[in-house]
Amino acid sequence: MGRRSRARRAASPAPAASPPPAPRPAALTDERPQAPWHPFPLVELCVLVGIVLLVIGVVTGLDSDRGRLALLCGLVLASLGGLETVLREHFTGFRSHSSVLAGLPAVLSAGALYFGRAPWIAVAGGAVVVFLAGFWVFRNAFRRRSGGLSFR
Repeated sequence: MGRRSRARRAASPAPAASPPPAPRPAALTDERPQAPWHPFPLVELCVLVGIVLLVIGVVTGLDSDRGRLALLCGLVLASLGGLETVLREHFTGFRSHSSVLAGLPAVLSAGALYFGRAPWIAVAGGAVVVFLAGFWVFRNAFRRRSGGLSFR
């Protein structure tokens, strides 16, 4: 009896190979993802310099070119510091920042339409369409990175 069962086992067809397992999403933790330059506080310094430039721009006055330039540079630096943090957290699956990230291309497209002298309805409509498309793209990207969660 033992020989027959072994013979049948050897003669039976091998089970079909199962598909390889899907790649695992990033592990969800309660710690913020570290920047590549971690020990150096680059983002914090960028935001600090941006705030100082904003104050200088307001104190100097918006009537002078120097004040407007300081204000613009302060806005750009502080925004870049925040944007870097938002990108890092979103694309590692730590927190969803779909709305903030979708707002960036929406504002840029509204600015392009405005300076292209498009009518106001086209500026507003274009910004809304770009925002909705960006929100959908960024929300799906977060779902892939977080293992199916749409927000966290």
